[in-house]
Amino acid sequence: MLKQLKIAAILFGLLTILIGLIYPAVITGIAQVIFPHQANGSLITQNGQVVGSSLIGQQFDQPKYFWGRLSATGDHPYNAATSGGSNLGANNPALIKQVSDRIAALKAADPANTQPIPVDLVTASGSGLDPDISIASARYQANRVAQARGLAQDRILALIDQNTTRPFLGFIGESRVNVLSLNLALDALK
Repeated sequence: MLKQLKIAAILFGLLTILIGLIYPAVITGIAQVIFPHQANGSLITQNGQVVGSSLIGQQFDQPKYFWGRLSATGDHPYNAATSGGSNLGANNPALIKQVSDRIAALKAADPANTQPIPVDLVTASGSGLDPDISIASARYQANRVAQARGLAQDRILALIDQNTTRPFLGFIGESRVNVLSLNLALDALK
């Protein structure tokens, strides 16, 4: 019995070192060499300062900026510590109110816009942190942003096209626009 406990303790110690220390260190090292940008959080910098991550959305609500998806992270939008979907069903009054409020905000910000509102502008993603919107959502907001900035809508549409990420290998995933990158590109326009 004592011999078996000794062997078990030795194996436990070895596996703890191997799986708990060596394996994570090796994988982290490989990631730092092969994918350093992704391994360090896919950070977006501007003028040498970190302004966000391409993986986590940010709150934008001024008319001169593109708005992202709703955040389902409670009182502090896009808080990664409370990531998760709202789990509200389609008939839940709270979800209906959130969607109605967002539709009202979109219409109030651009009353002349008669296009159908894309669903991703009025719903949250499964994580509540989605940094991307569909091309339709970006195009829906182009007129409002152009008017707020005093720019031609064609220039805004061209900027959307420049900041569109296409599907991997042409068919894996969907085309999407990172809201933070697009808004930073807007701010960089002269």
